[in-house]
Order: sequence, then C-alpha cells, then structure tokens
Amino acid sequence: MLRNMSKTHVFIIAALILMVVGAIYIYSGNDISSLSVCQPCYVVPEPDRIIVDTDVVEKEEIKPVPSSDKWKIGDLTMPSGVKYALPSTQIGRTDVNTVTNWNAPLVWEGTFDPVVIDAIYKKMDPRIAVVVFAVGKYTRFLRGFLESGEKYFLVDFRITYYIFTDNEKEVPRVALNKGRKITVVTVPSATRWQDVVLGRMKWATITIDKQIRQEADYLFMMDIDSVFHGRVGAEALSRLSAVLHRGYYKRTNRDDFPYERRPQSKAYIPIDEGDYYYTAAVWGGYLEDMYNLVKYCYNMSEEDKKNNIEAVWQEESHLNRYLLYNKPTKVLSPEYLWSDYDSVPSDIKVVRISQLVKNYAEVRPNGGH
Repeated sequence: MLRNMSKTHVFIIAALILMVVGAIYIYSGNDISSLSVCQPCYVVPEPDRIIVDTDVVEKEEIKPVPSSDKWKIGDLTMPSGVKYALPSTQIGRTDVNTVTNWNAPLVWEGTFDPVVIDAIYKKMDPRIAVVVFAVGKYTRFLRGFLESGEKYFLVDFRITYYIFTDNEKEVPRVALNKGRKITVVTVPSATRWQDVVLGRMKWATITIDKQIRQEADYLFMMDIDSVFHGRVGAEALSRLSAVLHRGYYKRTNRDDFPYERRPQSKAYIPIDEGDYYYTAAVWGGYLEDMYNLVKYCYNMSEEDKKNNIEAVWQEESHLNRYLLYNKPTKVLSPEYLWSDYDSVPSDIKVVRISQLVKNYAEVRPNGGH
C-alpha cells in the first residue's frame, strides 16, 4: 500500500514539473534556451495613474491626517551606535544668519550634520510625496528631474513622485531606488502659463484630499524645470519649510520684495510688513500643514478671480502672505533653489537644486507672456 502511494506521489510531482516547464516554454516564445537569470535584474515598473475630478473642489472641512503609529511630528529620537562629529557651541557659520527672529532654523551648509539628521528621520521612516506639474512642453524636464532626484533627494527614504500632466505618454520610464515610485495624475491642458501655475493649487488640493493624504506623511511642491545637483536630506523636513528666493535673500528693505501691494487682492501685504520673500518653486512640510497652505492658495486665488484680479505672482503671492502670518518652522537657504541663470556667490557653499535655463517664449503655452 505504501509502495503504491509513493508511486502515485511520484507521478503527481512529475506531472506538476512537466506543467511548469511547459508554461515556461510557452511564455519564453517556444525557446526555453533563451531564459536567463541576471543579478541584479531590475524592471522599471509602470507608474500608477489617477484621473482627478476636474469639475469642482468639494467645499468641506479639512480632515485630520491619519497619524503614524510609529512616530509623531516633533520626535527627535535616533538609533544608538551612529558615529558622527562632536557638535560645537563655538564654531559655525559666521557669514550668514542661521536663525529667524521667531527662532526657527535658517538652514545653510555647515549648520547641520547630515549623518545625525538623516539617522533621526530614517528611524521614523516617513512617507514623502513630491508633487510636480509637467503640462504641455514641460514634460521635457521630467527625466532630468527624476534621475537627479534619485541620486540626491532624500536618498534611502520612501518617496512617491506625483506627476501631474496632460500627456502621460511623455512620462519617462526611470529606474527608481527601493521604496520609491511614480504616480501619474491626469489633468487638463492650459492656454496660459498663469493658468498652469494657478491650476497647480486646484489639482493638488483635490488629489491631496482624495488620495495623497492616505499615502504620505510629508509633502513637497516642486517645479519640474529643476535639477538636483547636491544632497537634499532630512534637514529640509519640518512642519512647514519655506525656501528663500535667490533674488531677494540679501535685500533688507521690505519695499524691494515683490509682494502683492494692491489691497483688492487677497494676497495683499502692506508696504511696512514682511519677513522674507519665499519662492513657490520649492516648499514642503507635514502633510496636514501643506494641505492647509495649498488649499489656502487655491481658495484665495478663487476669491481674487471673483473680484477680477490676479495676484502679481499668482500662487507665490498668496504663499508669501500665508507665511507672513503663519510662520514656517524652518527656512531653507537659496541652496535649495538656485538658478542656472545666476553666478554662485561665496555664501552659497553648495547648490542643491537649480532651475534650468530655458526659452520661456518657446515652452510656455502663451509665448511667455
């Protein structure tokens, strides 16, 4: 009886092996000799896709972001055994200011230890969303942004790039590091570059509310016509991080800042008020705080539209007003957004991100005007 059962088992196993080999044979195009194993063998995954509801942003209360069961914002614990240089209370940057007048860090190269700050945040293992818009001819900048981001941006952290585009066929297949992925969000085209800029706040508000809020702990809004040139790490993370505009960070007169000065606009800042001028090309923070800010910029732009006015620098004007009265918890130096148009001064020790030189009249839908 046992002998018969053993034979039966052998026949069953043999049949299963033949079925598996046959399946491999069919899958390989009837040439089993063509199968090979490569180490490492990496396949670039297809991006996820989202189609946003383009009709309306629902008027509803801001929902709380689901809290992490691993950490809460403000935790500064790190693993033991990390080796790093002893910090000094006497030596540091003396050529620049490193703290705001509301006692928030002003981050420059030489004001933090990348080993320490990354170790703290890697222990938290946060999920980080990067929102970029590549509409019209701006899809040409995607590959450079993504490939350089994989080399320099929050390396070894979990990242999802949310690419908002009107032409998903032009989203390149880019090899991503472990724990990182691309999600494509389909949005409408625009006939004016100003509408692309203002539309960012609308589509980002919808998508954060409907999906991103379930998938991320931090969020960065970034311009796609940029390239990473140096390390950007966890020192950029905070509840709300804003970047000093390269063209105005040395200005000491508030009159020089290109704030919206017309009282009719919701972005209005009086002539005798203001701290810094922040760029809207890079900003980030804890997801709930970023959602508040993005939705604010969208709602205020809509209020301006009802009053037949458009802020002088679109969402950047609304961003600066919000940050005047809702102070950022961390201010990043212009290292975090320089420009290939400008020479690099001595106080910029490293260019981490830089905007590319381009022909605005050629890439913008309304010829740059």
